[in-house]
Amino acid sequence: MCSSTLVRPSKRTLSRTGPNSSSEPLNEFDGPIIPGLPDDVAKSCLAFVPRRELPSVGLVCKKWRSFLGSKEFLLERKLGGTLEEWVFVLSTDARTKESHWEAIDSLGNKQRRLPPMPGLSKACFGVAVVNGKLLIAGGYSVAGGSRVVSAEVYQYDSCLNSWSKLRNMNEARRNFACAEVNGMVYAVGGYGAGGDIISSAEAYDPNTGKWTPIESLRLPRWGCFACGFEGKLYVMGGRSSFTIGSARSVCVYDPEKRAWCELKNGCVMVTAHAVLGTRLFCMEWRSQKKLSVFDQGNNSWSTVTLPPCQSSEASFRLGTSDGKLLLFSVKELAGYRTLSYDPNAPPGSEWQVSKINPSGPCLYSVTIEA
Repeated sequence: MCSSTLVRPSKRTLSRTGPNSSSEPLNEFDGPIIPGLPDDVAKSCLAFVPRRELPSVGLVCKKWRSFLGSKEFLLERKLGGTLEEWVFVLSTDARTKESHWEAIDSLGNKQRRLPPMPGLSKACFGVAVVNGKLLIAGGYSVAGGSRVVSAEVYQYDSCLNSWSKLRNMNEARRNFACAEVNGMVYAVGGYGAGGDIISSAEAYDPNTGKWTPIESLRLPRWGCFACGFEGKLYVMGGRSSFTIGSARSVCVYDPEKRAWCELKNGCVMVTAHAVLGTRLFCMEWRSQKKLSVFDQGNNSWSTVTLPPCQSSEASFRLGTSDGKLLLFSVKELAGYRTLSYDPNAPPGSEWQVSKINPSGPCLYSVTIEA
């Protein structure tokens, strides 16, 4: 059993000794992770540190920081049963009306505001989670009264509480579909830098740090969204330049075959979505009183009725926590508390009040295990 007190090793004690060594100080990446312990034991010790303390642990030395930011660290925490689920919410400050990301633990007891994302403030960007990290891609900012579409990509590491810039996408885009499937992040469709609707698609590999073009959609599409089911990318909702009104078709990309196919029974103009197991929950623009639920297992749709809301102006965003669906309010509603939906609860008791409540209205939500 290792001690819970982590002491930063002094750089003065890190020097090479022996007949073939010099007196130069050791690089921080040389030597053991924790002096006196085999590295496998040291890694297990670090994996048991509570998630709220990890940013401080990452300041001990570069080697610890590098390990905490790696896929290996997540694997150690998974093997040790120490993964913690936190809900990340893009919330609006009630006073300044500015947006910020905040993290809330699964019990709603701990809440932390993230450092501001680097770069210009953006809207209509893509959001994905890969390897326990939050990824923000594309979007647009307003400069000189006009919209400037971006190809920039940023990543937030919750274990280190820090942002970093990743390689740009091959094409600037906004209002596009973005999702993770099998460790890859996909960006599909949207509006391009010239204001035209695009059909191009690309995939980001966190192992190489590169965006690679994949086969384009058959039709240009914007305002769409994406999710992953059993190793395939599903793109639905939004509009196409070749259809009247909203696009109902579902485009499915198979990474193994590197090809798209199309299903006909999708949903349109989705304002919020979340995935629980093999089911996709969608909130459509035309109705804020029910959810459309897609069951990937049998390729069918059903509906879930929302609890009555006192305000006729209510609109919502969806999230997930502990196998339950979260219903956040987009607007300031007096007395509103986040609701959770448990699909496995007895009939009549599926909806309950949740302990997870952001500091303001919710614009977007993702859940990260790390």
